[in-house]
Parts: sequence; C-alpha cells; structure tokens
Amino acid sequence: MLRIENVSKSYGAKQALKGVSISIPKGSICGLLGPNGAGKTTLIRILNQIILPDSGKVYLDGALLEPKHISTIGYLPEERGLYKNMKVGEQALYLAQLKGLSKAEATKRLRYWFDKFDISDWWYKKIQELSKGMAQKIQFIVTVLHRPKLLIFDEPFSGFDPVNAALMAKEILQLRDEGATVIFSTHRMESVEEMCDHIVLLHQSEKILEGSLTSLQKQFQSRVFEIGLQTTDKMQVMAKLSSKFGISEAHFQTQQDELKFHLQWDLDKSSNELIQTLKAYGEISHFVAAIPTVNEIFMKAVNVHIE
Repeated sequence: MLRIENVSKSYGAKQALKGVSISIPKGSICGLLGPNGAGKTTLIRILNQIILPDSGKVYLDGALLEPKHISTIGYLPEERGLYKNMKVGEQALYLAQLKGLSKAEATKRLRYWFDKFDISDWWYKKIQELSKGMAQKIQFIVTVLHRPKLLIFDEPFSGFDPVNAALMAKEILQLRDEGATVIFSTHRMESVEEMCDHIVLLHQSEKILEGSLTSLQKQFQSRVFEIGLQTTDKMQVMAKLSSKFGISEAHFQTQQDELKFHLQWDLDKSSNELIQTLKAYGEISHFVAAIPTVNEIFMKAVNVHIE
C-alpha cells in the first residue's frame, strides 16, 4: 500500500531522515516506533505532504505520491488541531468538506458516527467545553469520516481513559478489517503488541528494523523458557539446575505449588531435548517459550544500533 524508497530529509545541518526505505502491506496496521528525535514526525509530515523530501520517492497504492492523494489519507496528529471556539457539528462539517464531502453526505456520515459513539448531544457544544478525551473522539471521527485508504494516527490513545482507549482500538481494527491501511506512531508498546501486524523502527534518522510482528519475535527469540517443575526438594533441584544452566526466578499463576524459573537454553538444541533433561529433576507442570515483547525488541535493536 505504501512504499518509501530511499527518502532523506535535512533541516540545515540536521539530517532528520537518512535514506529510509519502507514497504507497508495493504490492509495492515503498522507500528511506527522510535525514540524521540528518530525521524518519525518528519516521515509522517512527508506522507501528508506537509513537507517534501530532499531525495527519494513515496508511492501510495502503486502511484507516485501527489497532492491529489491527500483526499485518500486521514491524519490524526499528536497535537490536536480543533478550533476551540467553534461548535462541534459546525467544525466537523467544515473539516469534512475540506476532504471533498458534500454537506449533505458529511452530515449523514457525522450523524452515523455521533450516534455510534452516543455523543449526539455534543453537536452544538463548543470544543472548549469538552474534555481532552471528548475532543479526541471528535478528531478521530473527522479523521476517518471520508473513508481514507491510508490512516495515520500519531499517539491515537493520548487523553483517553482505558475504556475509551479500548473503544478506539476496536474502531481502528474495524477500519483495518474494512480495507484501510493504518500507520500509528506510539510509545505504548502494549498497544503495538495488541494491534500491529507490521513494525518499523527508526533510530537516529535511519530505519533499523522492519517486518511482521511474528517474524521479528522469531528473530529476537532468546531461547528462554518459563518452567514449572514439581519436585520434593526445590532448593536442591534449583541448585543443581543453576550449576548447569542460566536460571532466574519466574512468577506466573498456577494452581499448584511448584518450582518456578526461567531457563536459558542453547540455540542449537531443540526444546524436546530440554524437556527430556528436565524430566530427570521432577514432573513438568508448566513449559512455555518466552516470546520477546515489542519493548524488548525495541531496546535490543536500539542498543545494537548504538554499539
């Protein structure tokens, strides 16, 4: 859906992007990650044609990105841009018409979304009368109203309580299921794990990681296993295991009182070999491969890049 080829951008002596190339699959949710100053905001501004790259090209659905494509993109910025003294309905209609909708069609679609979120009584309120979370709902509606095929969300859950954050996440997943491609930039790694199919990590103006969530988890798998072992002498067994393997304490809920620990296993040995080894020490009641979290992948990749 989106192909970015060798894009670079500088602000004077500061290079914000260095030859960044990214390919985002159609109908996916892509997490755009990176520390502050990594180049995420510059890339988002280029995609929205707020600024132009110094070099490189961007393709949207196979076509070179042009001003006409603005109508097929929805953008929710981190810094919200609603006019505080305007009434909600009046402002939403105005912004919808900027995206090419007629007043009649915009009104119809807005009524649908306002009913869906049970906020119809907000129509005549001014933005300044709304809380940050309430205003965020309005901005979300305006972003998706024209049914864009590419949606870009910058910290979409900022200002939401857990209930409304879950509601927004559900709506974003629904938009993906209906055919939209979604990019969202966030520092909430748990949201990335819950929602993203694809991940791009920028650091120091460069792309240092890209791929599906599952492929990156496999790539960064550390071969650590979470184990529960039923044994009559926990201290003696732990001492024996610690002398042979990398062992650390584990905490997980079970209905039995067993020895619980993490074990580092050799990369070139199968998990079946580990199971056979553990059987000599007791009865295995819990055996799970520890999957690296997005936060762990993020930290490892950034640290490797720095080194």
